[in-house]
Amino acid sequence: MTMKERLPDDGVDEALALVGRPRTDSPRSDAAPEAHRATPWPEARAVAARAAGVREPVRVPLGQGLGHVLAEPLRALTDLPSFDTSAMDGWAVAGPGPWRIDPEGAVLAGHAPAAELADGDAVRIATGARVPTGATAVVRREHSRSDTAGQLHALREVVHGQDIRPRGQECGTGDLLLPAGSPITPAVLGLAAAAGYDELTVRPRPRVEVLVLGDELLTGGLPHEGLIRDALGPMLGPWLTALGAEVLGTRRIGDDAEALYAAVTGSAADVVITTGGTAAGPVDHVHAVLDKAGATLLVDGVKVRPGHPMLLARLDTAPSGTEAAPATPHPRHLVGLPGNPLAAVSGLLTLAEPLLRALAGSPAPGPYRLPVRAEVPGHPYDTRLIPVVRRGEGVEPLHYNGPAMLRGIAVAHGMGVIPPGGAGPGQPLEVLDLPWQVVSAEGPGGGAQGVCFT
Repeated sequence: MTMKERLPDDGVDEALALVGRPRTDSPRSDAAPEAHRATPWPEARAVAARAAGVREPVRVPLGQGLGHVLAEPLRALTDLPSFDTSAMDGWAVAGPGPWRIDPEGAVLAGHAPAAELADGDAVRIATGARVPTGATAVVRREHSRSDTAGQLHALREVVHGQDIRPRGQECGTGDLLLPAGSPITPAVLGLAAAAGYDELTVRPRPRVEVLVLGDELLTGGLPHEGLIRDALGPMLGPWLTALGAEVLGTRRIGDDAEALYAAVTGSAADVVITTGGTAAGPVDHVHAVLDKAGATLLVDGVKVRPGHPMLLARLDTAPSGTEAAPATPHPRHLVGLPGNPLAAVSGLLTLAEPLLRALAGSPAPGPYRLPVRAEVPGHPYDTRLIPVVRRGEGVEPLHYNGPAMLRGIAVAHGMGVIPPGGAGPGQPLEVLDLPWQVVSAEGPGGGAQGVCFT
């Protein structure tokens, strides 16, 4: 769909008024046909995931791998451990006891191995040290005693091989440790280092720039004289980072079409995220800017509430002021989010998350369903997304779910997907996880009283 073929606005104000309360009136005869021309919600998510194309992997130093995704399987470059290792501080012994103590010897981690032990010999050994050839077990310090004759006695039965980590116990050279597509966490960095890696082959993190639009936004102080605080600027950057993006920055732009055009065409980001300006009001400039930039609309309006006027476009040109890049399977994109905060969250989960996951090479989480504990009103023909919290084996919808509200999503565990027409108590709902884990404390009323990050 080109800009000249874009869909008209379908009455956003009326649709937003439906969110958070039952629809008691029947849909207007002139509004329903236009609403059906928007992209269905599941299809919009699929289009966003397919739009990413294929990105070539890159190699990064091990210390820079955090937050990326493995582009190829992680295989052990060495046995782990690479030699027989003492699992405890104590004594390396050979054969049955009691054992003759070497009064001068000690085997320390990181030092050359001790001389071969003969049957009946014992030498002091540290955790992580290489077990001497000939040793048959390690006796823990606290499980032994020595006598005045220089002999070591075990206070417990000694089993052959005890407290020795044999070479290759965790893995052998060439073993598959993690498949391609695995996210690189701090633990993965540790495993890769132990397995001998200095560099990792990863999918490059998508670079994102956020453009917050609107003359009415304040960056500090209390709202006054028609001005409101910018809630999206502080929220979007960390949210996109949690999705695996490299956020280049957040810029605030007034209701100025030329300034917006310059920002969009001049951005070095793989994905430009805009807020507001996607409808058809007198200062909604996003469509006109995309048209002027020669962009191709992939999604123009989604059958979801809140957030219907979201969009996804492919930017076919290189940033202005640069030489045009050669043809690439991963062109730049723009995700246009609505300006209302919860509607913007809906746009993040619908279009931005699938696009960014695909660009980063991160596998999409498997869908899951949980029964809803209360009746949830639905839109007549659109999907609804509402904040929910887990309660026992089900989910409970939160009351503060209007398009301009963030109070619900701030304590939510996820977003419930309400099908057209609504959902009754006990009906399984698809749940979209947020890109972090939250745990709520249930107060006397059973509501989410607080939140902590785990």
